[in-house]
Amino acid sequence: MKKIIVVLLLSISFSATAQSKNDLQKHYEAFYQEMRTQGDVNGVINALTHLNVITPSKQRKDTLAFVYANNNQHMQALNTIGIEKEASDSDMAVQVKAISLKALNQPKRALEQFEELFKRTPNPYLAYEIADLKIQTGATQDAITNIDYGIANAKDDMKYAFYERQQPYEVPLKAAFFHLKALTIYNNDKANIDAAVAQIDEALALDPNFNLASLSKQALQSRKNPPAEEADPKQ
Repeated sequence: MKKIIVVLLLSISFSATAQSKNDLQKHYEAFYQEMRTQGDVNGVINALTHLNVITPSKQRKDTLAFVYANNNQHMQALNTIGIEKEASDSDMAVQVKAISLKALNQPKRALEQFEELFKRTPNPYLAYEIADLKIQTGATQDAITNIDYGIANAKDDMKYAFYERQQPYEVPLKAAFFHLKALTIYNNDKANIDAAVAQIDEALALDPNFNLASLSKQALQSRKNPPAEEADPKQ
C-alpha cells in the first residue's frame, strides 16, 4: 500500500512539474511575442534566455545571439554560441560570429567565419569584408582575388558605410573596392605610389565625397613629395 502511495505521489509530482514547465513555456513564448511587438530588445533577450533554459534549442540560441549582436552586445553573443568554426552552424550563427569577432578586434577569427559565409553564399559585400580583413592580417596578396571579384560583381546601387568621420556616410561599394586595391598595391610595393593613387582616383571618380579615399590619397602623395625642410635659421 505504501509503495502504491509513493508511486501515486511521484506521478502527481511529475505531472505537476510537466504542467508547470509547459505553462512557463507558453508564458515566455507569449512574453517574447509581446516584447517583439513593443520593440523591447531587453525584453526579447529576457524571454529567449528563459525559453532556452526551459526548453533548450539551437535555433533559439542562434536567434538570441543575433539579437545580442544586433544590439552591439558582441561578447554576450559569442558567449551564447561560441567562437569556433563549426560546419553544422546555421548561416545566422556564422554571421553572428563573423560580425561579433570583427567588432571585438579578432580579425583572424572573424576572417574564418566570413570565408565560411562566402563559401555558402558568395556576394560582393562578403568579398569586401574578407579582403579588408586579409589586408589587416597581412595577407595582402590573397586579398586581390576578393577585390577583383568585388569590382566585377558590385552593382551600382550597392553601398558601403564608413565611420571614420563623426557623421557616418555611404559610398558605392565598387569605390570601396578601388580604395582597397590601392592599399594592396602600396603594401606590396611602397615605391609604386602612382599606381596606388590611380586606383584611389577611380574610387573618387565614383564618389568625390569619399572621405577615407581622399585622406589615403593625401597620405600617399605626402610620402611621394615630402614637404621641404625649413631652412635652419642659424645658417
